[in-house]
Amino acid sequence: MHVPDGFINAPVSAAAGVVAAGAVAIGLRGARRELDEKTAPLAGLVAAFVFAVQMLNFPVAAGTSGHLLGGALAAILVGPWTGVLCIAVVLLMQGILFADGGLTALGVNITVMGVVTVVVAYALFRGLVLLLPRTRASVTAASFVAALVSVPAAAAAFTLIYAIGGTTDVPVGKVLTAMVGVHVLIGVGEAVITMLTVGAVIAVRPDLVHGARGLTAPLKLRVDGELVDAAPAAAPAATRSPKKLWIGGVVTALVLAGFVSFYASASPDGLEKVAADKGIDAKAEDHAAAGSPLADYGVKGIEAPRLSGGLAGVIGVGATLAAGTGAFWVVRRRKTAALEA
Repeated sequence: MHVPDGFINAPVSAAAGVVAAGAVAIGLRGARRELDEKTAPLAGLVAAFVFAVQMLNFPVAAGTSGHLLGGALAAILVGPWTGVLCIAVVLLMQGILFADGGLTALGVNITVMGVVTVVVAYALFRGLVLLLPRTRASVTAASFVAALVSVPAAAAAFTLIYAIGGTTDVPVGKVLTAMVGVHVLIGVGEAVITMLTVGAVIAVRPDLVHGARGLTAPLKLRVDGELVDAAPAAAPAATRSPKKLWIGGVVTALVLAGFVSFYASASPDGLEKVAADKGIDAKAEDHAAAGSPLADYGVKGIEAPRLSGGLAGVIGVGATLAAGTGAFWVVRRRKTAALEA
């Protein structure tokens, strides 16, 4: 759902930029409360993982594909404030390095894909967690529902922005119906990816999942037909290093972006399809970074598509990981300095 330049007029794009900048500023303050020496590296990893998975477009209907937005996943894993920052880092890297998402529309993209998805998903997630039993299964199920709803909510938010500042004269009702309709289907894919990822992390390190904090239900094993509590781990979770999880996550992101992405659907995503069908893209502008060596997720000068795309994906994961980890390390350092002052 990366909005290109030219879809939204300059005044509304500027206003969205102000909203996005304010959200990032608030996120920086809020992230100080969420991040510690263990979760700060995990936040950088989440940003890199979201970047990698966004390269994996999956088919949702005839001639249409979708990809992860990531707001729900980031919010549940590292917290809502940090989640907004994660998506902002991803969108910034995509816009500058890969010409994906307009630079003048960066504020629109952060607002729609970062702020709206995080706010809607995390609010719904917390509400469901409070209502459901405090179990790992409940947290995983809540992540599915939250992610599912967040995607059409983002589509509706884009439609609202288009209604205010769209550069083409297309009936808003038609845009809303088309956008929400296709993004409900994309939301199913988002929900599955989010549920599987959250469930996998909870299975190995529930203490590192922000949305699972306070989860005290012990792991159950079936012995002679009865469920019994599993023996506690050799070392308390709070004292274990997240290094293994971090390494595993980085390797997974590199494999997804560097290899699996080659098999992603080549069909236009939901916004691209709706824009082409309804004429929203009539005044679309060329990206300012269209001449970038990594534009369109390929390395300029490398003719082999598999090698070019794979190398671009690896570079993107590395750049996002470095930018995210560096930013969250600074936030963590400022928190430490404030506490020591």
